Amino acid sequence: MQISGAVALVTGANRGLGKHFAEQLLARGAKVYATARRPGLVDIPGATVLPLDITDPASIAAAAAAAPDVTLLVNNAGVDTVTGLVTGDLDRIRLELDTHFWGTLGMIRAFAPRLAGGAILNVLSAMSWFNYPGHTAYGVAKAAEWNLTNGVRLELAAQKTLVTALHLGAADTDLSDYDGPKGDPAVLVRAGLDGLEQDRIEVIADDWTAHVKASLAGDPAAFYR
Repeated sequence: MQISGAVALVTGANRGLGKHFAEQLLARGAKVYATARRPGLVDIPGATVLPLDITDPASIAAAAAAAPDVTLLVNNAGVDTVTGLVTGDLDRIRLELDTHFWGTLGMIRAFAPRLAGGAILNVLSAMSWFNYPGHTAYGVAKAAEWNLTNGVRLELAAQKTLVTALHLGAADTDLSDYDGPKGDPAVLVRAGLDGLEQDRIEVIADDWTAHVKASLAGDPAAFYR
């Protein structure tokens, strides 16, 4: 995958990791569509700004029509409703899945026909592989998005679409309320884009995520203790 000369669409580009993706893609020579539910909040010189709510199929269809030349799709948009599974609000749990699973799938289905020889980068999480009290709905949604990524990779292999999963821990953005060590978002995004250019199907962006993945081979009681 060559980013220079590519045409990228980034979801959730108004802030956080999405803004870093759009800016770094531009710096590497890509044309960039920067999308957000509130496009007026996108401030990225050089990008083409589009409105997009990935939980709305009509909005996805409109974005696909407005960006017919996309060769790289960056599925970054996300939400953490800080909701538990057993007693949490079911509508908030559904929003997690509507965003991370159904929204990501909707974007892939809309853009896949034009991504032959191109790429998809799904921004996932260390929480694809573990869960944490207070954020269990998010963990379920990210686990679903991870296996969605594996599935569409198999289905799009025949048209030579690279499908890359970027897994990361907490990032130091204004979206994170985690009170602990956080990664530099610029470094995490750079790891994902470097992985694309190396044709990697999975990028582990930090030590915490590597630790979580390695723990899957062991006794889960040891990890959760």
